[in-house]
Amino acid sequence: AIATAEGSMVGGLADWFAVTALFRHPLGIPIPHTAIIRRRKDQFAETLGAFVRDNFLSPAVIAERVRAAQVARRTANWLTEPGTSETVAGTVVDGLVAAVDLVGDDDLHRLLHDEIDQAVRSVPFGRIAGRALEAAVGEQRHRPLVDAGLRGAVTLLDEQREPLRQRFAESSPWWLPGAVEGRVFDRLLDGVRLLLASVAEDPDHELRTTVDHRLLRLAGKLQHDPATAAKVDEAVTGVLDHPDARGWTRTVWADLSRALHEQRDDPDSRLRMRVAEAVLAVGHRLADDPALQERITAAAETAVGSAVERHRDEISSLVSATMAGWDADETSTRLELLLGRDLQFIRINGTVVGGLAGFVLHTVADVLGRA
Repeated sequence: AIATAEGSMVGGLADWFAVTALFRHPLGIPIPHTAIIRRRKDQFAETLGAFVRDNFLSPAVIAERVRAAQVARRTANWLTEPGTSETVAGTVVDGLVAAVDLVGDDDLHRLLHDEIDQAVRSVPFGRIAGRALEAAVGEQRHRPLVDAGLRGAVTLLDEQREPLRQRFAESSPWWLPGAVEGRVFDRLLDGVRLLLASVAEDPDHELRTTVDHRLLRLAGKLQHDPATAAKVDEAVTGVLDHPDARGWTRTVWADLSRALHEQRDDPDSRLRMRVAEAVLAVGHRLADDPALQERITAAAETAVGSAVERHRDEISSLVSATMAGWDADETSTRLELLLGRDLQFIRINGTVVGGLAGFVLHTVADVLGRA
């Protein structure tokens, strides 16, 4: 019994010393290789950070976890659940309107106008007009337009005969008799009218051929003469510089913003319905297409793996720096409290094992002594 008690005492003291030495100096005595956690906290921090980086943030581990998560299949199942598409649609519409309100009408109007202005100014309208004109004349698609123009000119002359007669009379010499003046005007106007009518009626009229040649020449200059093309470009872009153009874009944006708010406030709005239909269609497509699921999974693996690969050292440093910033005494105390129950069992186990060892050794020694 005495041997068992002595063994238990030795075992208990040994384990008490070992456990206490992890967190503090036993009995406050600065014995070497004690208070290990306090002294080596920063080294533990670096080791823990490296351990997390090498064992949890490796590309292979991340890829395995992403694939095991079955992101594509779970997303498809979630999107096709009843009510999900409506919820997502509401979130999308609310987010869109919130973004619009956050930026502000003036900024968005300015952005809209600038984008339209930049897009229009980057288009070579002169060369495009030249190619379009060349194609139209080459395929005779301009004929209906020319015919309509000729007939319109004849009609205009008929409607404006008297106003034209009056202007002709005002510009005629004072000494020209009125009767002669009237006959001259009628002959001139009727001649022009007859010419226009004959050109309109005759598809092979020489004047048409002349017009076609001039149009083709203009088309060529628009395509190959920068100065001619620039005139068309300047005419188009000049419209954007007009104050009415900026007012038009402001009106368009105001109407669009108002429509967005109305669509957001209406739970049955067309915008919400269209977004919900699109979300549901994406869910069904994803659920029914294993190849698409595989592509999404592969893309997720690549994206997450790439992000982790770029930032794994930063994450490791975050773990190390966070732990290194802890107070050594507080860290030791917290760990001791966290492991307190297990530490007590270690001490109890040491006492029990020491007692058993003492009993066994005493028994063996007693047997050998009697022999």
